Amino acid sequence: MKKILITGAGSGLGRALALRYASGGSEICVADVNQEGGEQTVQMINEKGGSAFYMSCDITQQWDVDKLAITLAERWGGVDMLVNNAGVATAGQLEYESMEQWQWVLDINLMGHVRMTKGMLPLLRKSTSVDKDIINIASQAGITAAPGMGSYCVSKAAMVSLSETLHLELAPEGIHVSVVCPAFFDTNLNKSLRSGDQKMQNVVDKMIKKSGVSADSIADKVVAGVNARKYMILTHKEGIKAYRLKRYLPIERYLSMVKKRTAKYVKKS
Repeated sequence: MKKILITGAGSGLGRALALRYASGGSEICVADVNQEGGEQTVQMINEKGGSAFYMSCDITQQWDVDKLAITLAERWGGVDMLVNNAGVATAGQLEYESMEQWQWVLDINLMGHVRMTKGMLPLLRKSTSVDKDIINIASQAGITAAPGMGSYCVSKAAMVSLSETLHLELAPEGIHVSVVCPAFFDTNLNKSLRSGDQKMQNVVDKMIKKSGVSADSIADKVVAGVNARKYMILTHKEGIKAYRLKRYLPIERYLSMVKKRTAKYVKKS
């Protein structure tokens, strides 16, 4: 039975991944600041015959991360997989994003995962599993930036860079690091969205609602990608196309295409 820790597993993609891995026989630690959501995930897993338990954890607080590591060391001895999924959203052109908003999103989307990875790395090293994994949930926004989402794009781009670094650092120890870059899908991320720009708030809400992509379908692609030992897991066809265009086209041509496509989002009202 694999022992898997998933942050932000009280809803959305975190919950979908918890259910997916639990159905395969893994025991899940559901870590979330949302106790109600976390306990609901545990109940859903247990009702289907799986094994899970909830731990309250605020990844912005070092003490919470340390407490979680101590608990898991006592209960499990080691961790076979860490899924850094907890995250929040921000939106708005630079003039509308406060410094507090920048600090908030970076502390959760980047530094929170740094704290969690540093805290759990000793337990990953104690794992006796053949496959030891760190799965970092970033975003399409981290590899193909969009106007009006500066702080969010930066936080996710930093997560992609961190993942690449860790992939190279930890490979000699047999710890595989993957980074997942989904585009918009049906999630509650917009509920945590902070923005001083109502126009961009409306854009994000609209994009999530019309995505037509479920968290369950994203979870299936994540599991398949990790099983295939992929480093970067892209979950949307349009996202894959955009990433390839950025890699292979001259950068000026690529940016010109993006500017034309996103002109309506940055047009002054």
